[in-house]
Amino acid sequence: MAQRGGRVLPEPWYAAMVAVHAGTLVAAPIEAALRRSPPPRSLTGLGLAGLAAATALRLWTLRALGDSWSTRVTRFDGGGRRVVTTGPYRYIRHPNYVAVILELAALPLVGGAWVTALVASALDALVLSRRIPLEEREMAHDAIWRASVLPRPRFIPRLGRTREPA
Repeated sequence: MAQRGGRVLPEPWYAAMVAVHAGTLVAAPIEAALRRSPPPRSLTGLGLAGLAAATALRLWTLRALGDSWSTRVTRFDGGGRRVVTTGPYRYIRHPNYVAVILELAALPLVGGAWVTALVASALDALVLSRRIPLEEREMAHDAIWRASVLPRPRFIPRLGRTREPA
């Protein structure tokens, strides 16, 4: 993205986002190890189903984004931003965040770490409530993004109308 004129913006919540994700990977196996009995199959099944859905959505998202994917919010002063309106972006503004939300909730459940799932999800919601507005303010500098992506819902697609207006 730097080759297209992009520059990474400072993000006050970026370190917290990384800490929540890394902390989940550490806390989930610790919580699972501290439990004396194996997790219920239903909890493991729910976790595996959530991970499968998150992985499918992540792959679809990465395919649509191509070289526009980044963990950082990037500013394009010279109009080099590529606005993506295909794949899951056809339906919602933030499919990658939906995949992350599912992952942080589902991964701990596979091992029965439901407390970690709850805490990670709550902390992730806090971080995203700060990060997404920053990202959307930056994206809104682009008239194409404002016209084509901003009208879409953030996380949950609307049922019914799936075609672009003529």
